[in-house]
Formats: sequence, structure tokens, C-alpha cells
Amino acid sequence: MIPAGATLPGSYDPFIVALSAVIAVASSYAALDLAGRVTASKGRAFAAWLTCGSVVMGIGIWSMHFTAMLGFKLPVPVSYDWRKVLQSFFVAVLASSLALYLVSRKKMSNARAIGGGVMMGFGIAPLHYLDMLAMRMRADCHYNFMLVALSVVFAIAFSYSALRIAFYFRDATAEAMRKIGGAFFMASAICAMHYTGMAATTFIASGVEPDLAQSVSVSALGTTGIIIVTLLILGLAMLSSLVDRRYEAQAFQLALAQANVELVYLGRAASLGELAMSIAHEINQPLGAVVNSASAALRWLANQPPNLQEAREAATQTVREANRAGEVIARIRALVKKETPRMERLDLNEVIREALALAGNEIAKCRVVVKSDLSATAPAVSGDRVQLQQVLFNLIINAIEAVHAVKDGPRELRITSTTDSSVVQVSVEDTGVGLGQEDLDRIFHPFYTTKRDGIGMGLSISRSIIEAHGGQLWVGSRSPRGAVFQFRLPKADGAE
Repeated sequence: MIPAGATLPGSYDPFIVALSAVIAVASSYAALDLAGRVTASKGRAFAAWLTCGSVVMGIGIWSMHFTAMLGFKLPVPVSYDWRKVLQSFFVAVLASSLALYLVSRKKMSNARAIGGGVMMGFGIAPLHYLDMLAMRMRADCHYNFMLVALSVVFAIAFSYSALRIAFYFRDATAEAMRKIGGAFFMASAICAMHYTGMAATTFIASGVEPDLAQSVSVSALGTTGIIIVTLLILGLAMLSSLVDRRYEAQAFQLALAQANVELVYLGRAASLGELAMSIAHEINQPLGAVVNSASAALRWLANQPPNLQEAREAATQTVREANRAGEVIARIRALVKKETPRMERLDLNEVIREALALAGNEIAKCRVVVKSDLSATAPAVSGDRVQLQQVLFNLIINAIEAVHAVKDGPRELRITSTTDSSVVQVSVEDTGVGLGQEDLDRIFHPFYTTKRDGIGMGLSISRSIIEAHGGQLWVGSRSPRGAVFQFRLPKADGAE
């Protein structure tokens, strides 16, 4: 029997103390994760993450304090008033809610961080002392007010540091090791506050029996249950944050891919104005030939006797030119239609000839001399015919416009294709006005243009298309004047 007035010796269970430190680290890391999710969310998702995050973070902070108290052993039986313990839990949740709300703001001034740290500190300190008041035993608690004040200072300093660290590491791109380091620092601050508060307390034996009406005794099994449930909740919170980050990253990639598709479609639509004259010329040629061949067939049939051989040849020519017109129309429809790219084995020389045919009217109107040197041994490439036609057409039209701006000198456009063991390379050279160094540095940037009426998207889209095909597109100057655009594509699998 311990006499009344005697100072009770206390000791710590090192295993439970170690587990309380683990909870502190886990809850600190979870807090950094949850701060990032709250910051990244909006609307209902923001409210959901703030609410759930506050509860989880509150559980972590409360559990660390209460578990550490359970690790403190006295020579008298100790139970706890569940009402006071519940109050301390709600204090932890409110402090966590304030912390997550503050770190979710776009900016955190030093004044806001200090004010938030003071408010949180005066919230977390009562959490500890409410748990102390919840103790029911044949002893009284006496406090060293200097150490109590120091523990409150620690609580404020911890809160301020936690706000700063959480605000700094809330971004999902923060380095994992630095984030873990921040969690250890926050956990150290939590432990320092708790054990300073415990050091401020002296337990004096009392002869009065405690009121155990609203109290519960926590066994070793109960302590283990609190620790396990807390760690499971914190682990689930960190897993939920990880899944949400992955989902957000996938949604961003999907939106980016959709934006690229829309960008390519806009590029095609922007090319329609430049294509209009070439389309009319390209279609009018076979249609005119169809009319002429059909008229000739009628004349041969009207002869007496009918010249069936000549009529048959004219009809054959009519069918051939009609098919050619259909192919031109189908190619134009595919160019402007928003459809998924179709990857196939292509003869790049054939694609070059088709692009030159589309630009034929502009070539004739601007009186540009076209010279081509296409490698007969170029292997097949894998690509979308329409997209590669778009790239070549854009490079050819740009070259024609650059040449047309020249008042004197040769007006030449030279297209070559070469090959080595693994790639096919195409060059589009012109004798136009050329490009300055600033143009060379920025020519592929979106919305940068050297044309007075251009929109600056054609070359940016062209580079995106070539890179999507696993190739490269670049530009250089040509001596004595002009520019040369070059791209290379890998040969198709199995191509010789």
C-alpha cells in the first residue's frame, strides 16, 4: 500500500513507445499525402478529401498521444474517462481540419503560417492534457508550469513547422526521400511535445478512491488493437492517396492525348484554305478527261459504221479517269475527317508524289521548278498515309510560298529521299527567302509563324506527327539562300 502524498515512480514500456513513434511517422507522412490530395481537389472532391483527411490525420495524432500514454506505467491501476478521451479525439480532428485547409491555399504567407501554427498549437496542447485529465487512479497530477509552457511552445512550433512542410511537400512531384525526411521531422516534433508534457507531470499518491463510473481500463490487448487499427487506417489513407494520384495522372495523360488529337484535326482544318485551289485543280483534271473521253466515245459510236475499237478505248479511258477522280475525293475526305490514324506499310516515295500532286496547282501558279531525286531502294515505312501526306503537303506549300516571295533568282523546290540500314530520310529544299537564327530556334513552336497571315500551327503539328511515328523533323539553312526541312522515319518491321 503506497502512502498518500508519496511521489509515484513512473516508467515507459520501450516497445509501446517505439510503436507510438512509428504511428507519429506514419501519421505525418499520411498528412503530407492528404495535403496534396486536398490541394489538388475541387468542389465536392475537395470537401470529401478535407473531411476524410481531417478524420484520418486526427486519428493518427490522437493515437500517437494516447498510445504513448498507455506506454507509461505507474505502480497503481489506471483507467480513463472515455468522455475526456473522445473530447481529445475531436480536438485532434479539428486541428487537422484547420491544418489541411491552410495548406490547401494557393499561397501561405508567413503571417498566415504563424497564425495557423498558434491556433493549431493551442488545439494540440489541450489534446495531450485532456488525455491526462482522463486518467482515473488513486493519485493526483501536479504540473511544472515551466515545462507545461515549454510543451505548449513545442506544440506551436510543431504546428508551424508542420504547416510549412506540408505546404512545401503537398505537390505530388515532391521527391520521396525528402517527403520521408519531412515526415520524420514532423514526427520528432510531435514526440517532443508529448514527452515534454509528460515530464511536466508529477504523480502524487492519494487516499481518495477515484470515480470509475465513466471510465474504462485499457488492457495490453486493447493497446495492441488501437495501434493496429491506427496503422491500418493510415495505410489505407496513403493507399487511397496513391490511387487517386495515379488516376489523376492517367486522366491528365488522356486529356493530353485528346488535346493532341484535336490539335491535329485543327491543323487539318487550317490547311483546307490552302488546299482549296489544289483540290479544284486536281478534281477538274480527271473530270475534264472523263467528259472528253465520253464525248469521243459518243462520236465514234455515231459514225456509220460505228468505230467500236475507238469507242471501247475512249470508254476505258473514261473509267480510268473516273476512278482517279474517286481516289482524289477519297484522299481529301480522309484528310479532313476526324478518324483514328491507320498505321500501314507505306512507300514514302509514293506519298511524296501524292503530296506533289495535291500541291500541283500552287506549283504551277507560282512557276516553281520541282526537282525530285527519290531513292529507288528506299524501304517501306510504317505510318498513317493521310498524316504523312499532311506533313509533306505543309512542307511543300511553305517552300512554294518562300520561293514565291523571291523577286529574282531561281525558283526551285527540290525533294530527295535517301536511306540507310534503318531509316528513310526526306529533304525538302527551297531557294526562298530563308530563315533567320531566331526563326530556326522557334519555327516549330506553336503559334510562331513567319507568314503575315499564318497561324503558326502547321510545323508544330507536323513535328508532332513525325515524332508520333517514331521519327525526327528538323530545319536548317541552305547556302546561298533558302531553307531545308528534313525528317527521318524508321523502316517498317521486316522491310528490306
